[in-house]
Amino acid sequence: MTARYWCESAWLGGPRAEPGVVIEVEGGRIRRVAAGVRTRPEDAVPLAGLTLPALANAHSHAFHRALRGRTHCGRGNFWTWRDLMYRVAARLDPDRYYRLARAVFAEMALAGIGVVGEFHYVHHRPEGSAYDDPNAMALAVAAAARDAGLRLTLLDTLYLHGGLDADSSRGYGPLRAEQARFSDGRAERWAERAAKLAAASGPAVRVGAAVHSVRAVDPASIKVAVDWARDRDAPLHFHASEQPAENEQCLAVHGRTPVEVIAEAGGLGPDTTLVHATHATGRDLSLIGETGTGCCLCPTTERDLADGTGPSVDLTREGAWLCLGSDSHATVDLLEEARTVELDQRAATGDRGVFSTAALASMATAAGYRSLGWPDGGALEAGALADFATVRLDSVRTAGVDAESALAAAVFAATSADIHHMVVGGRAVVRKGRHTTIDVAAELAAAIGEVTAP
Repeated sequence: MTARYWCESAWLGGPRAEPGVVIEVEGGRIRRVAAGVRTRPEDAVPLAGLTLPALANAHSHAFHRALRGRTHCGRGNFWTWRDLMYRVAARLDPDRYYRLARAVFAEMALAGIGVVGEFHYVHHRPEGSAYDDPNAMALAVAAAARDAGLRLTLLDTLYLHGGLDADSSRGYGPLRAEQARFSDGRAERWAERAAKLAAASGPAVRVGAAVHSVRAVDPASIKVAVDWARDRDAPLHFHASEQPAENEQCLAVHGRTPVEVIAEAGGLGPDTTLVHATHATGRDLSLIGETGTGCCLCPTTERDLADGTGPSVDLTREGAWLCLGSDSHATVDLLEEARTVELDQRAATGDRGVFSTAALASMATAAGYRSLGWPDGGALEAGALADFATVRLDSVRTAGVDAESALAAAVFAATSADIHHMVVGGRAVVRKGRHTTIDVAAELAAAIGEVTAP
C-alpha cells in the first residue's frame, strides 16, 4: 500500500528546512521524496508545520517516569536520588511494568519519538529469583513498546555487583537487597538469558547489550558482554563517568578511569554508545574519539541530578558522535535535550553557535537511530524507514515562523507539546496531537499510582 504526504516544510538534512515536500511511503519505508512542491497534490495527506525524521530516544529507564515530581525538591545528589528510585523498582512486576512502560512509551510518541533504547536491568523478582520465564520483564517492555507504536531497542543490561569497594579483596561490594533483582549472578548466565531474548525479538524490536557501569560489572565480565554484542553485531551501551565519585572509586580500585577499563575490555568502537561521559578525562576523550565511539548525552537528567555538564565540544572535536536521551524522564522532550546541548556550551564558553542547528537536529534523529541499531532510520530520504514527526508552527511558541527559520524555531523554541502528527513504519501513531489508541494521561496516572501508592 502506498501513501503520500505533503509537508508544508520538511528538514531533509541541510542547514534549513525545505518548503513543499512530498513523501511517498510504501511497505513501511520511504519510496520517494520530492521537494519544491508548492501545491498539495489532491491524494496527499497534508502535514502543516515542519516535518522531521522521527526523534530517537537513545537512553531510557521507563520506570523512572514514576519519580517525576517526587524527587526534584530538597537537597541531595545522584546517590540520594538512587535510593528513591530503588523503592519504585521494588514495586514492579511484569503486569505493572507493561502498563507503566506502555504509558511512558505513548508519552514518547506524543513527543515525536519513533524509537527508544530501553536500558533494561529490572530482570527478576524483587528477592532475585527468576520468573518462570526469565525474560518476563523484558518481554513486558517489548509488548509495551509494540502497543504504544514505537520501535524498541531493548538493551539487556548486565549488573553483578553492589558497587566499587577499595577495601574489598575483590574490589567490589555485594549487591544490596534492593539490587538483587537486577542481577543474573554471573556474566555467563546473563549471556544465556539475553541470547534467548534476542531469539524472540520481532520486526520492530531489536535486542542489544548494556553494561550497567564499571561500578556494577567487573572487567572480566565486561568482556563477556562485549563479546556477546560483537558476535551479534548488536548495539552495546555503557553508563560511564556519570559522577566524579564514580571516577574516584574506579581509580582507587582499578587504577584507571571507567572509560579506560571499558577500552581495555575491548568495549569502545563505532557500535558502542557511552551514556553521559560527563566527567571523562582528556585521555578518555582521546580513546573515545580515536575508536569512533558514540556518546549519549542526557542534559535534563544530568542537570536534575546535579551531575554536571558533559564535554560535548571536546567529544566531537576528538571524533566522537553524539546522540540524546531522556534517561530518567524528568521531562520527555528531545527538542529540549537538543537545544540544551548548545545552551549549556553557550553558558560555559561565552560563545553562541557552538553546534549548528542541523547538528543538533541530527543528534536527536539520525545519530540516535544509529546508536540503537537502526541505521536506516532518522532521515527523510528514499529507502529510509518511514518514521517522521511534524511540529506545529502555529502554537504560541512557534507562531510567526517561516520556512527559512522553521528548523531553528523547532530546535530552539518548540516543545514536545508542539508535535501534532507522527508516523512510524508508515503507520500514524499520533494525529492532531493525540495518540491514536491510548489515553496517555489517564494511563500514566493509573500506572504510576500502582507503583507509588503507600
